[in-house]
Amino acid sequence: MSIWFLLNGALLIWALWNTAESLAVHTTYYHVLLGFSGFLFFIFNWTRNAVFATIRNTTDRQKKIRLAKFSKKIMPYHRWIGTLSIILIFTHGAAVLYLYNFDLTNMKILTGLLAALTMLSLVLSGWYSLLIRHDLMTRNLHRRLGLSLFILVVLHLAF
Repeated sequence: MSIWFLLNGALLIWALWNTAESLAVHTTYYHVLLGFSGFLFFIFNWTRNAVFATIRNTTDRQKKIRLAKFSKKIMPYHRWIGTLSIILIFTHGAAVLYLYNFDLTNMKILTGLLAALTMLSLVLSGWYSLLIRHDLMTRNLHRRLGLSLFILVVLHLAF
């Protein structure tokens, strides 16, 4: 099992805790639910990174085959899940801006804005890879954007 499964699981538990805490505090909470649902789609897609890391690191051939077949079944939906995620995240951002105004001195809003821009780049690089050019450079860019988004989500939850 890859360390990414543990990191993704820890982030999921932390996000769930953060969401439950926010629902108890806020009187209007639809923006929290939109953000959490977008996060769920992102973390589902990002878990493919953990699957690929496990495939690379395991010595058990049957496990590699089983994980590769699973990943192959998910792949046709990967881009659509990412696109749905960014739609939910942008809706979350619009709701937050409507409720709390645009304030770049607020670290929650700043990290959310950076995460949304990174997610837009991530989704665009995924569609670019599908429709125009699928090569190592695009794949590495997509993976690095995913890692950057993971880090920005951690920062967004921290503030």
